[in-house]
Amino acid sequence: MPFGQGCGCRGRFREFGLKWTQTRQAIIEVLSSKNGHLSAEEIFLEVKKLLPGIGLATVYRTLELLTEMGIIRKYDFKDGRSRYEFIKGKEKVEHYHLICRICGKIIDYEIDHEKQQNPLKELKDILYAKCKFTIERSDIQFWGICDKCKSLIEKS
Repeated sequence: MPFGQGCGCRGRFREFGLKWTQTRQAIIEVLSSKNGHLSAEEIFLEVKKLLPGIGLATVYRTLELLTEMGIIRKYDFKDGRSRYEFIKGKEKVEHYHLICRICGKIIDYEIDHEKQQNPLKELKDILYAKCKFTIERSDIQFWGICDKCKSLIEKS
């Protein structure tokens, strides 16, 4: 994978007064090119192909920094490891996860506020009215059974 421009993140580093490094660029490019929810170990293995001398601790530190900067999000899907997802450019998208409690499959569901009504808008308005709390973003996880597991259960 050739190094590109870091998916438009270079300017964000300048805003924070931080250096743009090969390591940061490689991690961003791995996360932005892989659709899904990667663990630090999975990211490390992919980045190691590009930068053989990289250490796992460096990957962890960089993931924490990218999370603080709002370039990626960190999730806990109750599988014993944190998972990371590239979100730069999706700031106006509501993002939900549908998680199969049997096989662990994670399905992303996104709602672009500019294109469609947010189904949770009424709830958010009620929360604001009662608690005077402005919700900037939400990370919602729905747990259930995917179609594949459901059909396997029905067959048995």
